[in-house]
This record gives sequence, structure tokens and C-alpha cells, in this order.
Amino acid sequence: MTWTSALLALSAGISIGVTPPATPAPTPPTPAPVVQQAPLHPGLVPFPFPQPTGPFTSSAPPETAKTTPPLAPGSPEWCKPLPGHRVECGTMTRPLVVGKPQLGTIDVAYTLVRRSDEASPPKNTIVVNPGGPGGAAIAGAQFFVNLIGSLGTDHDLLLIDPRGVGYSSPVTCGLDIKDIYLAADRPRQRRLIGQCGTALGPRAEGYTSAATADDFDAVRRLLGIDKVVLYGLSYGTYLMPIYAERHPDTVKSIVLSGAYPVAFDSLGGPSARAISLSLKRVCERSGACDGRAAIRDLRRVTATLRANPIDVPYTVNGEPRTAKLTEHVLATSLTYDASGGVGAFPDEVLLIGRMPALLHKAARGDTGPLVEWYSATFQAIAQESGDVGLSTTVICNDYARAWSVDAPLRKRYRQYDRAVDRADPGEFGAFSPEAFGASLPDGGDACIEWPKDGTARPYVLQGKLPHVPTLVLSGDLDNNTPDENGRLNAGQFLRARFLSVPNTGHVPELDSTGCAQSIVVGFVRAERLGDTSCLASIPAVKVNPVP
Repeated sequence: MTWTSALLALSAGISIGVTPPATPAPTPPTPAPVVQQAPLHPGLVPFPFPQPTGPFTSSAPPETAKTTPPLAPGSPEWCKPLPGHRVECGTMTRPLVVGKPQLGTIDVAYTLVRRSDEASPPKNTIVVNPGGPGGAAIAGAQFFVNLIGSLGTDHDLLLIDPRGVGYSSPVTCGLDIKDIYLAADRPRQRRLIGQCGTALGPRAEGYTSAATADDFDAVRRLLGIDKVVLYGLSYGTYLMPIYAERHPDTVKSIVLSGAYPVAFDSLGGPSARAISLSLKRVCERSGACDGRAAIRDLRRVTATLRANPIDVPYTVNGEPRTAKLTEHVLATSLTYDASGGVGAFPDEVLLIGRMPALLHKAARGDTGPLVEWYSATFQAIAQESGDVGLSTTVICNDYARAWSVDAPLRKRYRQYDRAVDRADPGEFGAFSPEAFGASLPDGGDACIEWPKDGTARPYVLQGKLPHVPTLVLSGDLDNNTPDENGRLNAGQFLRARFLSVPNTGHVPELDSTGCAQSIVVGFVRAERLGDTSCLASIPAVKVNPVP
């Protein structure tokens, strides 16, 4: 659901796919901003989930046998050709904040991937958002061509980098992902995030989901496209409903995968509950452990960490460092890291499959294996780099929160503390409401020090979503955007069908069998949910046995 997902590959030992080339950033907007535009960061992934080598991401795709149409003269330097598809690229200039010309403009970049069979007009144009916030679509063009499968024969694919990321005038506030992820003490996280907002100043107001949705529509109009199929992954399931409400007459159908509602629980209750359910499911389906015992072990470990956090050693440039393994750090890992790649790598034991045995040992006093895993994870994070300015700004502008944005800081803290005190501890699984709220980089009190002046306010749907065919999918082992949130997302629409995809995490289309992908392709073609019997063929994830 957030940029934290970009670290899934680190914790699971997975290589994330296409990375944007180190191309100079577009010309900075005018007038000169307080914060300079950042160059494209080669370490920042274009979309926030692992890419498997599977049915639609083969390392040797069939397109290699196809011709590669040349780019049109005058194409932007960053525009890349694709085998079997004609590609058109461009940028359009947009106001940073409508009605405030003094804040300047930005360039919004797009790539239109034409259908492989251009003998007939396109049946539809699919607009994809890969998630984040902060995921860039253009650098992952081949991934998305593979993702839509046979739809690429007669559907055009429109990829737009959201404002502030990728090739759309990338912005930075000096906030690096490792600074947040390694700041196990929540006060420092809050302080760093607040400093990001202060650095951006009044320009922060320009980086919202509503503004991005309006950019998408402006590109649609520029290209003369009548209606579009919206396809949102992860954060895209938040963004696309906002687009649909603001531009309802332009929407043909909608697919939302790894979904959560616009008005989600900012304390993360659905994710907290999903963690226990996922442990139970992987144990029962694999036969490698007792699900109820795994949940009891989790409760024992969280109680221990609540009272006595554990020091975790790692090194930076050869110098020893220490991070704290706390209850909220464990919650972060089980929410995000444990959801990554699930279903995509059937022959590997990912974190969700390792965790029952790790918790079993830790609950009995042997924390060594758990500390070893965290030490390796912190070590990997310390060696990475990726700017999260855009992600943080969208989160702190748009997302629901448990305090008034207009309240002074001290009052915000009082309002947040009251919300935590009123939360039912029984609704947070094995975790305390306080710790789980502190585990969320896109919720809890993460943005509580974000400045109120010159920034946007949380987005609220007005109940004007179009009545179009809508499919919402969730992986039933996804603690990041669990089934509960997927159902709430579907409930925003009158014509939505919700589908829980077994033995998959974040996001379902990455399953190794290609089942979820085929269901999406069929839905876009027929505008209704078709045969789902292939769900039964998705194998259970591998789990290390617990004695």
C-alpha cells in the first residue's frame, strides 16, 4: 500500500524488475522551486512489488521473435521501443496547483503502447497505475504489456508516470527510504516526515491523488481517447476510484488488485487481523504447523517485544550499528514484507513460510534465528537508496488520519492518543493498537508532524462513482491489503464483484499459475466475471515445518 512495499524484495531475497535508467530529470518547473527536482534514482523501483519469473514475466518472452517498430522522430530521449508494439511517448505541461500559477508547472510523461494488431481500431485503452504512492509506470512498460496478456493484441495500453515520480518532474524532499525504515523509534520517523513537508513548503499541495487523476484525464484528452479501462494495483486501487469519481463519463470498466478503500482504517485494524489469519491459513494448507499454535506464539513474541525490545546488529560501511526489534517493527514486517511475492515463487520458502518456525523458537526463548533474519534485512536496507518524497507527500496530503489536519501539533497528539485509547484491543489480533498504529508508514501517527499550511487535506469520496463493471481482487494471504479491505473497496461501487485469490499475496496477478491474470483478461473482454475454477489450481505456499 506504500513505498514500504518496495523493500519486499530485500527481505525475501527477490530481485525487483525493471529499474528506471539514470537519465537526467526533466527541466525543473518554473519559477525555481524551494526544493530542487531530483534526478531519476536508479535504486528506486518503478513499482512497489516483486516481479516473478512466471507466466507473463518470462525472462525470454515470445516478443523476442517479433519485430520492434521504430520510434517516431522527435520522441523523448527516455522513450523506449517495445517488441511487437508501436510506441508513442510525450509530455504535457500541467499546473502544479490549479489557481496558483506562482507555484509553477510540472511536466507529465506518458507512453502509449499501441495494440499489436493495428488493422482495426482498439477495442479499448487500458490505463494502468502500478501502486506506491510513488510507483512509475513507464519504466515497467514491458512488464505491463506482459501483464495484460492477450489484451495487447487489440487494446492500447496507456502508461502515465504520476506527477513527481519517474519521468514526470520527479521531486524530492531529501527523505530516503532507509532513513525511515531504519528509524525504529517512531518519534524520529515522525520528525523526518515532518521535515519533508517543511522542505517542500507550499509546493507540497500539488502532489495529491486528485491532481494525479486530473493529469491522467488531461493526457487522455490530449490523445483523443474517448473512454478508458482503469487498472489499479495496490495504491492504484486508491487512485483509480478518485479518477472515476472526478471523471465518471470517461470510464468503461475498472479492475482493482491488492485493494483498499479511500476511507480506510488509519490504525490498520484489517491488516492486524489478517496477520493471524494468514498464519493460520499457511499452517493448515501446508500441514507444516498448527495454525492456532502459531497465533499463540505470535502473541507471546509481541508481548515479549512490548516489554523488552531486542537489539539487532548490522553494519554500515564496515561500522557496527544497532537497530531495535520492537513490537511495531515486527508488525511492519508481517504486514508488508510477509505479503511480498506470495504465490509467485512456489518453489521458495518466503517470509510468510518461515515465520511460524521463527515465532515458535522465539516464543520459547530462542530469538537467535529471528534476530538473524532482521540483521540481514537491516543490512540490505542500509545498502539501498531510494527517494520517498513523492510517496510521503501523497500519503500525508491524502490519507485518512485520526486527528484534525488544522489542529495545532499538541492537540493533534491528544486527538491521536484518544483514538488509540478508544480502539478495541481485540480488533488488532496479536498486537496492541498503539504498536500497530506505530508500525504503519502510511497510517497511525506517521504524518502527525506534517505542516498544515500550504498542504492539501485528506480526500473524501462524494459517492458519485460511475456504475460500470468493476472487479476487485485480493490475495487471501495479503496482510498489506487484505480481503477485508478489498471488500470495503468493492463496496464503494454499485456494480463491483469481489474475488479473493487463494495462496497469493500482494498482488494476486503474480501467482505462478497465471490464473488471476487470466481472470482479469477475461473480465476486461467480457465486462463480467467469468470462469474462476482455476483458483483451485494455485498451490499452497511452502512452509518450514514446526516441530
